[in-house]
Amino acid sequence: MTVARSFSAEGAGRHVVVIGAGAVGSATAIEALRAGLRVTVVEPGEPGGPQATSYGNAGWLSSHSVVPPALPGAWRKVPGWLADPLGPLALRWRHLPRALPWLLRYLASGWTEARVQRTADALRTLLADAPALHARLAAEAGVPQLIEQRGLLHAYRSREEFEGDALGWRVRRRTGVQWEEWPAAELRQREPDLDARYTLGIFVPEAGHCRNPGAYVAALARHAQEAGAQRVAARATGFRIEGGRLRAVRTEAGEIACDAAAICAGARSGPLAAAAGSPVPLESERGYHVVVEGASAGPRTPTMVADGKLIAHWMDGGLRAAGQVEIGGLEAAPDWRRAEILHRHLRSMFPALGTQPPEAVAVKHWLGHRPSMPDGLPCIGASAASTDIVLAFGHGHVGLCGSARTGRLAAQLLAGTAPETALAPFDPARFS
Repeated sequence: MTVARSFSAEGAGRHVVVIGAGAVGSATAIEALRAGLRVTVVEPGEPGGPQATSYGNAGWLSSHSVVPPALPGAWRKVPGWLADPLGPLALRWRHLPRALPWLLRYLASGWTEARVQRTADALRTLLADAPALHARLAAEAGVPQLIEQRGLLHAYRSREEFEGDALGWRVRRRTGVQWEEWPAAELRQREPDLDARYTLGIFVPEAGHCRNPGAYVAALARHAQEAGAQRVAARATGFRIEGGRLRAVRTEAGEIACDAAAICAGARSGPLAAAAGSPVPLESERGYHVVVEGASAGPRTPTMVADGKLIAHWMDGGLRAAGQVEIGGLEAAPDWRRAEILHRHLRSMFPALGTQPPEAVAVKHWLGHRPSMPDGLPCIGASAASTDIVLAFGHGHVGLCGSARTGRLAAQLLAGTAPETALAPFDPARFS
């Protein structure tokens, strides 16, 4: 099935502007076309290019990633985050004054297990069927091979280490997530390259992954254009709103007259949301990756290890390890030592990598910006200044995974139809 074949004539005259051609923006454009809307996409960069957040993420379509980063007792770790600039979560001192309000809300959001559970229940509505939704989009876009649903693995060094994460798994179970336990012998059989210090695997069969997120997003953006979306290669700067109705989106290339708009600009959505009357506490959780081209060992199943807090799996371009959280804003220069840490962890996970001569492999580094709200929930809903402007950003660590469902929801709001999922938990007004 293609988007064109599922077009509806209803609402064909309504013109919407989608700001951003990342995973969320491209999915929104496709679904808006499917709803019979006329679509213009505003995006200054090349969709799916190295500057895009989804380009370098871990590729997990982890429908079980419903637990927010902050859990009860997280406040005790703040001194360590400040003291260790190369830890799994680090704060850059220069950015701390600006990030402090966000950080306090972040800690408060996970203060109790009940709060964590409410967040998880809401996120599950966005993520539960994500692999199937992405498989459909990928097939429509002509890249079905980029989406796989073979499950995801969490590897632990011991039963005690797993029990240290008991709260998170307990919360997941209440949302309907199921998993299998692989004892040491089975883990060795299924993952022969994994270091022997890992003795317990938690396998989530429902989850999936993307083999090349950058190429996938590029294919979605291209598909939207082939189905009728127009693209303006410029940066959106604001809106012209008259009497509570959107009249135009302002860009560096001039105004685009329209009836509605969706802000899907990822970590750079904050100023646009404020221009639409909805200032929100959006922060960048800077993430790094390393890709080893020519790697001779790696996981059979995409794997996250508890001790390194990183994800490793094969991409089309090589073996990728992704992770790290750095609170340092959008403009600070990369600290490539953090990518080197990922590389060291990767070699530790798969000892055979350390036996390869340096000339046999090529190592590439990357930095991207996760758009994160302090409570772990994205903003999906109408702006305060005009119901014609829809906010759809702030997914943090689940942007790629949650983009398919978010695109459907944003398109429904743009079309003026009832959203298929309750949006109260994601209402941007929760911060006002």
